[in-house]
Amino acid sequence: MAILVDAPVWPYRDRLWAHLISDVSFAELHDFARRLALPDRGFHRDHYDLPAHRHAEAIEAGARLVSGREVLVALRMAGLRRPAHGRPAEAGPV
Repeated sequence: MAILVDAPVWPYRDRLWAHLISDVSFAELHDFARRLALPDRGFHRDHYDLPAHRHAEAIEAGARLVSGREVLVALRMAGLRRPAHGRPAEAGPV
């Protein structure tokens, strides 16, 4: 049971972003995101987008730093991967 985060290397709107995921459940992910006070709008299908300036905070709160590839593998192994194409509506925060 873990919250995982990759490095903030994904550019969007003049910022760098990381992906925050759970390798267990969306409930665990949403709970962790609430503890960090991440906005609901940061959730996208199977992960939260985490801005670079919040990255260290997530790690201090218990997220484990992994590679982007490890994020994908963990989501697939947990059955939580939700690709953008051909999937039903996202499971937002509960």
